[in-house]
Amino acid sequence: MTISPFDSALLGDLFSDPEIAALFDDKAQIASMLLFESALAAAEARAGVIPTESATRIADVCREFTPDPASLAAGTASAGVPVPALVKALKAEIGGDDARYVHFGVTSQDVVDTGLVLRLRDAIGIIRRRIRKLAKALSVLADSHRTTIMIGRTRSQQAVPTTFGLKAAGWLAPLVRIDRRIDSLSHDLLRISFGGAAGTLASIGAKAGEVESNLAEELELPASDMPWHAQRDVLVDFAAQLTALTGALGKMGQDLVLLAQSEIAEVQPGKGGGSSTMPHKSNPVQAEMLVTLARFNAGQIGVFSQSQIHDHERSGSSWLLEWLTLPQIIMAAGTALAQAVDMVPALKVNKDRMAENLDLSRGAMLAEAATFALADHIGRDAADKLVKEAVAQSAANVSNLFDELPKLTDAPVDWAHVRNPANYVGQADVFVDRVLSTAKRGLRD
Repeated sequence: MTISPFDSALLGDLFSDPEIAALFDDKAQIASMLLFESALAAAEARAGVIPTESATRIADVCREFTPDPASLAAGTASAGVPVPALVKALKAEIGGDDARYVHFGVTSQDVVDTGLVLRLRDAIGIIRRRIRKLAKALSVLADSHRTTIMIGRTRSQQAVPTTFGLKAAGWLAPLVRIDRRIDSLSHDLLRISFGGAAGTLASIGAKAGEVESNLAEELELPASDMPWHAQRDVLVDFAAQLTALTGALGKMGQDLVLLAQSEIAEVQPGKGGGSSTMPHKSNPVQAEMLVTLARFNAGQIGVFSQSQIHDHERSGSSWLLEWLTLPQIIMAAGTALAQAVDMVPALKVNKDRMAENLDLSRGAMLAEAATFALADHIGRDAADKLVKEAVAQSAANVSNLFDELPKLTDAPVDWAHVRNPANYVGQADVFVDRVLSTAKRGLRD
């Protein structure tokens, strides 16, 4: 039995992302904590705090030691954190006098938090690579459909013409901004956690600063201005960016779900999923997943943000709340990206149906264009009144707006030009160019 679809054998292929999951399973967490213990021993030996031979022995054992997570479960339940049980098992494995130098002068949170950062570094690499891959696919889509005219819809109703290229650019633009923000916050996020019992490193004594510097070098992570045991703002910021990411993907997914409706049929996203009883259906499963994961993360971020409220120098309850929520937020973002990366290149765009749907309003979607064209000759108020009258007559006669307008005015308007949707997409092409230019610079940086 499973509690979460993310690690379900039945639902895992739908909800999970194996590459991200591998960074947050029990074995990965233990491996990251052992990497910290090994690096700590090396850092302390370099500073003369522990014997070099002991550090070498600790590193050798940490490299090969793979304890069964279940063997640490009872100790974890008792201490509320897996480190004491892991350290006890590690000392037993090392044996002799060298064992007493394991975990020297640090606290459990240093181990867990730095282990988390090591895995977040890998997760960020995966996420940013996928963002860039998706951004490139959307760039191709936006560029190749910059002249594909379709109806723009506001508040679910037909509005005025736009282009599918501009719509795709609208999916692309947030990804470039989010990628830039993730890169920026990574400089604050990816730092060692090293503070000892209450964030003073008093237990290491006068060489604490040297050990901190050595540890940072060993792990290729910078040190912070001060220990951040109770300062979780950057983690919350990171989770917020992942929530913004899934939200951006969810917006794209929602658009595609709506555009794929049988009555609209302007796109066919992804491979499509079948029905158990209706063989004619091709359900937009991947697009729906983007919406689902966006809504999931939007809920999770509210819970996760509460983990920022620590009491004094450390809070057990806030820390535990992170463990319940952050991995799922990261998993949802990774899965959403994987689905989008797979879906967008396979997206089928039905230009003919887009053209057909442009005619559904019998010219009414260009009422604004007609008003502005007339206003040059008879003034805005008079033009507005006349076009509204023409719209009413068009509805009554089931005729095209542009067949009615010439009956109501002899203003020298080029109605053939005005009634062509391609002539009323404004700066769409300029906006597409701007987004593509920004994306190109962002993907190159």
